[in-house]
Amino acid sequence: MNDSQVKELILQSLEHEKGGVLVYATALKCVINEDLHEEWEKYHEETLNHVRVLTGVCDSIGLDPETPSPGRAIVKMMGESLVAAMEKAASSGPPEAAQLVACECVVIAETKDHLDWELIGKCSEKMKDEVGKALKAAYEEIEDQEDEHLYHNMGWCRELWIESLGMKAVLPPPEERKDVKTAIGASRAEQAADKRR
Repeated sequence: MNDSQVKELILQSLEHEKGGVLVYATALKCVINEDLHEEWEKYHEETLNHVRVLTGVCDSIGLDPETPSPGRAIVKMMGESLVAAMEKAASSGPPEAAQLVACECVVIAETKDHLDWELIGKCSEKMKDEVGKALKAAYEEIEDQEDEHLYHNMGWCRELWIESLGMKAVLPPPEERKDVKTAIGASRAEQAADKRR
C-alpha cells in the first residue's frame, strides 16, 4: 500500500465530508418538497457524524486532521463551488429551479462521497495495521449511509426533473420507499417508477 496516498485519501475524504455539511445546509435553504427536506435534514446530521468519524480516524492514527495537501485544497474548492451554484440558483430563479439545482449538487457531492468510502473500504481490506483497523471501523459504520445518500438522492433528482418537465413523477421516489442501498436496487426502483407513470 502507498501509505502517503492512503493518508491523502483520508484527508480528502474528511475535507469532502466537511464540504458535504455545507452542501446539505445550503440545499436545505433551497428545498421546497417537505419529504425531501426531512430526508436532507437526516443526511445533514449523518454527514456531521461522518466528519466526527473521520476526524477520529485521523486522531487514532496520528494524522493531524488539518494537514493541508494540494488534493485537499481542490476538494474544498469543489465543495465551495457546489454551495455557490445553489446560492446563485436560490437568488436568481424560481424556488422549483433552485430545488433542482440543489438536488443536482447533492448528487454530485454524494457521488464523490460514495467513491471515497468505497476506496476506504478497499484500503481497510488490504491493511492489517492500526490504520487498516481504524478505516475498517469507520467504513462499517458509514458505508450503508453513503449508499443510501447516493441512491436516494439520485431518485429524488430524477423524479423532480420529471415533475418539472410536466410528466407524472413518483414522489417520494421508489428508492426512498424501498430503502435502496445498491446500484441494482436503484435500477429496479427506477424501473418500478417507470411502470407507475
